[in-house]
Amino acid sequence: MTRHLTLVSTLAGAIAIAAIGCQRSATNHKLVATGPKHSVPLYADEATYQKASHQQAGVGAETPQVDDQTPVVIISSDDSGAVVEVVDGPMKGQNGFVAKDNVD
Repeated sequence: MTRHLTLVSTLAGAIAIAAIGCQRSATNHKLVATGPKHSVPLYADEATYQKASHQQAGVGAETPQVDDQTPVVIISSDDSGAVVEVVDGPMKGQNGFVAKDNVD
């Protein structure tokens, strides 16, 4: 019986630590506008970002813009940027790709 209680306590502690870690990730990341901009483009995916970054300025005007300092959760990331989910504001719940310079 003592072994059972020890196991249950250990599992409960591990779950609590995991839950705290998930909550922290939601509040520790935010979008950061660069230069004189006040918003960050949220691309549908990395391929769309790559295509837009290789085209001339002004292309991709249909890309939704998310306000500077908007909190996000990072779903995945690589050398180019990150797939994020917006956790607050008018675009709450939306997913998309942002350049690595636009995530803090």
